[in-house]
Amino acid sequence: MTALHDPDQRGFASDNYSGVCPEVLAAIAEANGGHQSAYGADRYTERLAEVVRANFGEQAEAYPVFNGTGANVVGLSSVVPRWGAVICASTAHINVDECGAPERVGGFKLLPVPAPGGKLTPELIDVEAWGFDDVHRARPSAVSITQSTELGTLYSVEEIRAIAEHVHGLGMALHLDGARLGNAAAALGVSLRELTVDAGVDVLSLGATKNGALFGEAVVVLNPERAQGVDYIRKAQMQLASKMRFVSAQLIALYEGDVWRRNAEHANAMARRLAAALDGVEGVTLSNRVEANAVFAILDPAVADRVRARFPFYDWDAARHEVRWMAGFDTSEEDVDGFADLVREELEAARRA
Repeated sequence: MTALHDPDQRGFASDNYSGVCPEVLAAIAEANGGHQSAYGADRYTERLAEVVRANFGEQAEAYPVFNGTGANVVGLSSVVPRWGAVICASTAHINVDECGAPERVGGFKLLPVPAPGGKLTPELIDVEAWGFDDVHRARPSAVSITQSTELGTLYSVEEIRAIAEHVHGLGMALHLDGARLGNAAAALGVSLRELTVDAGVDVLSLGATKNGALFGEAVVVLNPERAQGVDYIRKAQMQLASKMRFVSAQLIALYEGDVWRRNAEHANAMARRLAAALDGVEGVTLSNRVEANAVFAILDPAVADRVRARFPFYDWDAARHEVRWMAGFDTSEEDVDGFADLVREELEAARRA
């Protein structure tokens, strides 16, 4: 088939815009020969279970799914009853970007809390952690945090542990949306286990797509005593892949060795390079500290529109003229430098106009 896009097109809209990293693409091809049992009864999904246990401990159980929304809904459904509710930051992906799937498909209520920097604290959790025995109110049953957050910020291991201890003390479970977990672990210089199991997380959405996969994520149950019926929930919520070996092979390629960390470290470094190139430039105000692979900035909308004609990116808060620039595993230094040069050129042109 003839390519239908310009392979030289680059952008900073999302780490979802990238292609597939070579190791993952090779893994898919290697898994393609012959026949393997369907619905997860294959050698690749069996191997993935070993890889996940190596990263998260012998108690960890992996359930590959199609996408991040599916991972979040399946994972949360396993720890929340039908009369339950999930406390989350108001900026959380499950609250803002999943089209009501947690409530519509999962059947539980979300209780969003305004959270500075996108990060919950025990005190903020307590804003909604009440009424456990009130039959008129959905019972708070879990807390969901995102790492790294939707605002590009990071929870430290200590912050997650404090949340976990507080949540467990209230009889609730702790879920972690780890779409960019690799970026967080790489930035903090810790292992996946230190950031999750050792900190008290019960169930995890393990990201892959944003870190170089073609598609697919995994629900990882870290505390089997809290999660129930994941196999059945995954099927009922249409997240059970028939040719699961192709999802599992991608996750193996990323997490069996250090590909996930290498990709994440590179994306983080490119975000820092971009922030450094534009920090202090007249007409650009960095609105958040760069902690992972996201850069947030205030930029004149007219300038932003001219720049994005060549390098696509999204508005984050149009009312504040705030934009978001994301770096990915395949973002190059040339991409960053060319983008920063164009921003400076357009700002200078706007001043002369």
